[in-house]
Amino acid sequence: MAMDIKQSNAANAARVRASNTPAQQVQQQSAKTEQTQGNSAAHKNDSVVITSQAQQLQGIQSRMAALPDVDQKKIAEIKQAIAEGRYKVDPEKLAANIARFEKDMQDLDSDA
Repeated sequence: MAMDIKQSNAANAARVRASNTPAQQVQQQSAKTEQTQGNSAAHKNDSVVITSQAQQLQGIQSRMAALPDVDQKKIAEIKQAIAEGRYKVDPEKLAANIARFEKDMQDLDSDA
């Protein structure tokens, strides 16, 4: 015994549609319209907010990218000079560099 599934499915769908009252059909249509409008409004109002912490991190990363690479040759030369006793430290220059470093560190803390 063969049965035509297409006709059976069409008949069931027609029965389901007929069982909905006009009020239910209007309500379903309203829900679909509201959902569509809600989706389009959500897409128009989407935005991204970056926290202050993320902004600070971006600033630090850009400053680090601007720093020069480490010169391994210069490091080796300084190590050699220290080992041979030829390296002389300028105390005033060292103090100025330490003070500048401390100021830079305070500036980073105040940006947070």
